[in-house]
Amino acid sequence: MPMQTVRTDPIEGQKPGTSGLRKKTAVFKRPHFLENYVQSIFDGIGGVGGRTLVVGGDGRYFNDDAIQIILRMAAANGAARCIVGRGGIMSTPAVSHLIRLRQAHGGLILSASHNPGGPEADFGLKYNGPNGGPATEAVTDKIYQRTQQITIYRITASGGVDIDTLGLHDHQGMEVEIVDPVADYVALMERLFDFDKIAALFAGGFTMRFDAMHAVTGPYARAILEERLGAAEGTVVNGVPSADFGGGHPDPNPIWAKGLMDVMYGAEALDFGAASDGDGDRNMIVGKGCYVTPSDSLALLTAKAHLAPAYKGGLAGVARSMPTSRAVDHVAEKLGIGCFETPTGWKFFGNLLDAGKVTLCGEESAGTGSDHVREKDGLWAVLLWLNILAESQKSVADLLADLWAEHGRCYYSRHDYEDVEAEKAYAMMDGLRAKLPSLAGSEAGKLSVEMADEFAYHDPVDGSHSAGQGIRVAFTNGARAVFRLSGTGTEGATIRLYLEQMETDPDKLAMQPEEALADIREAAMQLSDLTAMTGREAPDVIT
Repeated sequence: MPMQTVRTDPIEGQKPGTSGLRKKTAVFKRPHFLENYVQSIFDGIGGVGGRTLVVGGDGRYFNDDAIQIILRMAAANGAARCIVGRGGIMSTPAVSHLIRLRQAHGGLILSASHNPGGPEADFGLKYNGPNGGPATEAVTDKIYQRTQQITIYRITASGGVDIDTLGLHDHQGMEVEIVDPVADYVALMERLFDFDKIAALFAGGFTMRFDAMHAVTGPYARAILEERLGAAEGTVVNGVPSADFGGGHPDPNPIWAKGLMDVMYGAEALDFGAASDGDGDRNMIVGKGCYVTPSDSLALLTAKAHLAPAYKGGLAGVARSMPTSRAVDHVAEKLGIGCFETPTGWKFFGNLLDAGKVTLCGEESAGTGSDHVREKDGLWAVLLWLNILAESQKSVADLLADLWAEHGRCYYSRHDYEDVEAEKAYAMMDGLRAKLPSLAGSEAGKLSVEMADEFAYHDPVDGSHSAGQGIRVAFTNGARAVFRLSGTGTEGATIRLYLEQMETDPDKLAMQPEEALADIREAAMQLSDLTAMTGREAPDVIT
C-alpha cells in the first residue's frame, strides 16, 4: 500500500470537549493540524485496524477536503471500511443511527454544530463511539493525551476518493461505501411516527414552514415533509446545504431564525414553524404567534409522547441538562417516572439511554432526543410535535396552555454574553464561587437566597463523577439562576445566565417572560457583579 508516515509535532492545548474539537477553519487548515488530531483519535480509541467507521459532515467549508484526508488516513491505519454520506453530507443524528444500524466501531462527524461556517468562521471534528453517541470522557482524555505525545501520522500517498457516486469503492485496500445519507434516517422516522396521520393533517390544509438555515437538514426535511408527508412544495426553505450557511448563523433561535419568526408572528402566520441547525441536532418550535422555549418543548413532548407509536407504551424516564428549566420535572412527577438532572453534554444522556433508565432527554440549547439514537435530533423533535398535533387536533398555543394549566408555567430565559475576555469571565465565576458558602439566607434585590452551590454529577450508570458543572442559586420564591461558561465557541468565553421562575397562579400564566423574570434577573446581576467584572451592560443574545 502506498503509505506515508509523516513525522510531526504534538498539538498544544487542544483538548476536545463534549462536542469534539472546534476551532477556526484556518486553524484546522494549518499544516498537519487536522492530520495530527485524526491520528490522535485513531490512537486514542485503540486503533482502527480491521474496523468500520461512519464518516459525514454538515457540508460547511473544508468539509470535502477534510473527509478526503480522513479516508486516506483510515486506509493507512488499516481500517476495513468507511461508510460515507454522498457528497460528504450526513446529519449528526443520521451518523448516530448509521453507526448503530451497521454496528460500526464508531464515526467521525465533521461539524461545528450551530457555529457559522466559512474560511473565516468555524470548523469541528468529533468521534462518536459504537453506541452512536459522543465519546465518553475516558475516551476523549485518551485522545487528548495522544495529541500531547504524537510524533507521526499515517496517510496514503495516493489521491482522493469519489464521494459523490453511490456504491462501493476501493481505496488502497479499504472499502469506501458511499450511501444515500437520507434513506436510512427516513426509514427510522417512519417506524417511530404515524406518517399516515401526519399526512392527513397536511391534506386537511395544515400549513407549515421548516427553515433548514442553509444547513444539513434541508435534504432530510424535503424528503420527509414534502415528498413523504405531502406538505406543500416550498414548506422547506433555505434547504440546500451551503459551505457558509448562506452567510448566516445556523443556530435555531428567534435571533438567527428571524425570517421564520417574522412569518409566524405576521398577519398571515402559518399553523406551525420549525428550524434546525448546522448539523441537524437542534430544533426550534414556533406556533402561530407562539414561540416554544426548548424547556417547555421537552416538557410538552414528555407529557404527550404516548400519542406517537414509538412511545405509546409510556416512557422509562426523562433526563434534562442542569441549566434546562425544571418544567419537565413537574411532568415527570405527575407521570410517576424518573427525572435525571445531568451536566450539559449528550454523552451523559447516552449512559442513561443505554441503561434503559430514560426514553426522552433534552437541553435548553434546543437539543431534544430519545432512545432511537444517541444524539439530539432536530427533525425527530419536529416530527414528534407534528404527530402530537395530528392526534390532538389542537394548536401549539392550546397545547402549551393545557401544559401550563396542569403543571404550572416555568418562565425561562437564557442570556448570552459572547466573546467575553476569558480572564474576566473566569474571574467573575471565581468571585461568585467564593461567595457560595455565605449566600444561603442572604438578600439579593427583592429576593432571598435559599440555596447556592456548584453542580456536580455522580453518574448512576458508570459511577463517574463530574464536578464544576455550573453555579446554581435557588431563591425562596421558587426562582432559580444558573451561571455557566460555554464551551461551544472558538474564541473568548461565553457567559450564560439562565433565569427561571415557576408560576402556578392561573391569573399569572399569561405574563410576558421579561416581567415574570425581572426580579430574578436583578438578583442574579447583583450576586454575580457581572457588569462590573466584565464591562458588559447587556447580553448579546436573549432566548
